[in-house]
Amino acid sequence: MSIVNELPATPRDMSRVILGGIRATLLSQGSATKAELSRRLQISFPTVSKFLAQMERDGELIAVGMDDSSGGRRAKRYAYNPEHVLGLAVFLERTETHYAVFNGLGEVKEQGQAPSFLLDGVQRFAEHVEEIAARYPKIRALAIGVPGSVNQGRIIHIPDYEAFRDFDLKGYFEDRLAIPVVVENDMNAAVLGYHARKSDRDNPSLVYLYFGQNGPGAGILINGNIVRGSTFFSGEVSFVPQYDDRSFGDALNQGGVSEKGRLGGEEIDAVSRLVASFAAILNPHAVIFNRDEVSDDVIDRIASRSAAYIPEAHLPALDASDWRQDYLFGLQHLGRSLMISAPYRA
Repeated sequence: MSIVNELPATPRDMSRVILGGIRATLLSQGSATKAELSRRLQISFPTVSKFLAQMERDGELIAVGMDDSSGGRRAKRYAYNPEHVLGLAVFLERTETHYAVFNGLGEVKEQGQAPSFLLDGVQRFAEHVEEIAARYPKIRALAIGVPGSVNQGRIIHIPDYEAFRDFDLKGYFEDRLAIPVVVENDMNAAVLGYHARKSDRDNPSLVYLYFGQNGPGAGILINGNIVRGSTFFSGEVSFVPQYDDRSFGDALNQGGVSEKGRLGGEEIDAVSRLVASFAAILNPHAVIFNRDEVSDDVIDRIASRSAAYIPEAHLPALDASDWRQDYLFGLQHLGRSLMISAPYRA
């Protein structure tokens, strides 16, 4: 995990990259000595020593003992203190708001839900976030998920919720809370969370398809990377034209998919056409569905119908997963990245 090529020119940015490298290494490895960190990150032993000394004074590190001597001075071993700072992940849906407070290892300290704030506006949502932050003053990173397209923290497409449309949610909360914030589309976060929780492939290609409270959407991961598109509109599959007079969103709205396994023949065909399109264009390893929206029988019917449109050998695996947990886990993943790279001294 050499960070030599990542070191920027300015001392402040250089410090941030080195801190991030030390944190990431300790969190992934469990513990390390100064010499191990120096070799792994390819930065000098004195530089590592300086950073570790400051991090230990700040309470960010824990000394976990001394290594056995190989003839010289015994080396001190360090571990990261996962309680040093905390993160908050929160996502907005039509009928509810879900949140999780987590530590540096991703362990959840508190998880809960509240009424939806999408129709109430940003102010009420901010008050809810501040209530949680007041209970956990160590929160130093915020990850927000929204049912819309996001460009650099600004919500550029979110049907039915005028108060959030074209709103810089990232900038608003960073100004209000003075902590780093990431804002992500719901399905991008969900596919990240699924990959982190369940995928055993390196750099997989995955599509997470959700019929949703706010209309259908998809999160697309290609070779381990989120596909956002040139205008950050990727995944808005409700607009995909499928029939002479109907888009994918139109086809689903005709029959509705609110109850598990209640897709009719026309809806099954629309989903199968979309799966075949994903296979022909992206050739992903798997397409994932929300477990609350499909039964095993429905998945079998989608697989069978998809094979009518594209050779079966090229169809992706079809899986069902816990969408809410994947979504929150993906936001936690993004929040932990902020915590690792932050220049804080809490």
